[in-house]
Amino acid sequence: MIYQVIDKLDNIVQFDSAKAHCDIPCGIYDPITAQIAALTVVRMMDLMKNLEENAPDTGIEFNNSMSRYVAVKEEHAEKAKHEIRVIWGDYIKEQHLEGFPELNGLVHKIMQLGSKCRQTANREHGLQFVDAINQFAEIFWKTKNVAVKKAIAPYAPALEVVYPDL
Repeated sequence: MIYQVIDKLDNIVQFDSAKAHCDIPCGIYDPITAQIAALTVVRMMDLMKNLEENAPDTGIEFNNSMSRYVAVKEEHAEKAKHEIRVIWGDYIKEQHLEGFPELNGLVHKIMQLGSKCRQTANREHGLQFVDAINQFAEIFWKTKNVAVKKAIAPYAPALEVVYPDL
């Protein structure tokens, strides 16, 4: 009941809304969420291509599956971009940029590739997106003096991912 009262009051007064990842800052940053989201983008592109090549018709079932794949692809491309922006904006400091002068350009490239992945179903863009985010992950872990390893993800699309070597 209290939520209903506050909601009605908010409709009248229009309270400002605050949202944050962690501007405390919490100090918990990890690019793996962006990496998994980028892998999901490529996986959805693969499923879209497979559906197009193997669907018996283009009726309601085709349209249902295709629209779901597109929605997930776009959601995860934006999620990957968001996660990189949070790390770049909240964690990356001037000393990191001095040590890795390519970082700003790399983040810009990730943003551009994420947009291309949302706009198209071009798998090559998706692969470049994964690669750029892996490069970012490698730099991120270097800023923490953590060694990295590369391994093939144990699920489709089975692409290489950078992991901390703990």
